[in-house]
Amino acid sequence: YEIVFGDCSSDVCSSDLRSTGTQTDDETTEWRAAGRVPEHIKAASRINFTSYNRRLLISGEVPNAEARATVVAEARKLEGVREVYDELTIGAKATLVNRSNDSFIDSKVKARLVDSNQISANHIKVVTENGATYLMGLVNEREAKVAVAVARTTAGVRKVINLLEVLPDEDIRRLDEQALGSRKAPPASQAPVETR
Repeated sequence: YEIVFGDCSSDVCSSDLRSTGTQTDDETTEWRAAGRVPEHIKAASRINFTSYNRRLLISGEVPNAEARATVVAEARKLEGVREVYDELTIGAKATLVNRSNDSFIDSKVKARLVDSNQISANHIKVVTENGATYLMGLVNEREAKVAVAVARTTAGVRKVINLLEVLPDEDIRRLDEQALGSRKAPPASQAPVETR
């Protein structure tokens, strides 16, 4: 069996808009959700748990509807989880080739987010399952549109599932300032340009 968790490398999490406490809670939620999967289901499944801002995405493959219902019901019992997104499919576990392709798509989407220079890729978590790309994160309206546009035009992406939490610009700026700590937050607006 295989159970996968969302990732959080130190360089990514240092500019994460979630508080350190929420990041820790999200990691703990992923572990606790995995721990609630019964052994007989684990043996025949590949389940991914990705938690972002107390919202839990469950993706992967389970052998039947009963297994799916059990996994989701157990996840819904977890304390502190605001929402559970059931994206499990019923069927055989994805092949190594499929999983490798999904990881490659994740990398391409993340790289294109960085290349766009319109959004901090650290504000968005990208998860791809069988060519379906899920976007999670805390963003403003403009960033959400950019992220969706980038993902949907990335080679290999079959469809985009938008799970982004859209917040007002002021809230995003406040969260950015908190995440940056002593570092100076980027200016809210661009400087004027004079032509001479």
